[in-house]
Amino acid sequence: MGTKMKAERNKTIDISVDEGREYLGKCINVKKGVKVEDILNKTICGDTFKVLDKLPQNFVDLLIVDPPYNLDKEFASGRFKKMTDENYYVYTESWIKKVLPLLKNNASIYVCCDWNSSIVIGQILKKYFHVQNRITWQREKGRGALSNWKNGMEDIWFATMSKTYTFNVEDVKVRRKVMAPYKTDGKPKDWEETETGNFRNTYPSNFWDDISIPYWSMSENTAHPTQKPEKLLAKIILASSNKGDVVFDPFLGSGSTSVTAKKLGRAYVGIEKNEQYCVWTQKRLEMADSDASIQGYTDGVFWERNTQNEQQKAGK
Repeated sequence: MGTKMKAERNKTIDISVDEGREYLGKCINVKKGVKVEDILNKTICGDTFKVLDKLPQNFVDLLIVDPPYNLDKEFASGRFKKMTDENYYVYTESWIKKVLPLLKNNASIYVCCDWNSSIVIGQILKKYFHVQNRITWQREKGRGALSNWKNGMEDIWFATMSKTYTFNVEDVKVRRKVMAPYKTDGKPKDWEETETGNFRNTYPSNFWDDISIPYWSMSENTAHPTQKPEKLLAKIILASSNKGDVVFDPFLGSGSTSVTAKKLGRAYVGIEKNEQYCVWTQKRLEMADSDASIQGYTDGVFWERNTQNEQQKAGK
């Protein structure tokens, strides 16, 4: 059978390892202790649990972790099998212990999970960090369920190494429509009147309902089964790091953390054991050289989902 052709507007990145050898060649392997300058702005191709012990201490400003959820899930590198809660606790604690020495004293930590693994991860984070909040974000879509509620939400735990940490709240405002605008002396009060409607820039809460899951016509989309949106990561990176800071992701997947960090002027380091995902990561990092836009984030604010401004970058 011949190779199935994609629709013209389908921008999904799904090139094979053989097709992407040039990208894979730009990733690095770490077999012994390294210095920060050896790994900065690099994708490390290797097993996280083996690589972490070889990385320098105290170099990470922001840790973003999207570990395998405690579900039966197929990845390009193999199948992750669901464990008991007790075993998943041990699994989670094992990578936390390895990553702890890499964090600066004022570092922030964000860990992604679903509702089930959230119960375990929240308990462990309290043991090692100062837990600041639990973010819940709406996935917008999900598989239907005949005997349960459809799972349309995921959690992100926000923790810090200490009580001193970065949080740039002015950089993560959300632009929302004003349904009943209030005026003082005939002028807008705390909102803006535009040709496309009335808007207010609001401070963010810990419930995010403005995230669009990457889809086939978006240039950030890959064939990875659990890819996180760049818009989601941009909120975290802008809030909890400054330009030039180091953002580290030990379960990099298709590279969304590194790509978003690069687009926002941060340094990045990521670890991914699967060569296929490393290829997609490197391709996306090179694409970011010519297009640093983030779908849903324009004019310094995050737009509500499915608004004109939120969608205008999707086709790039």
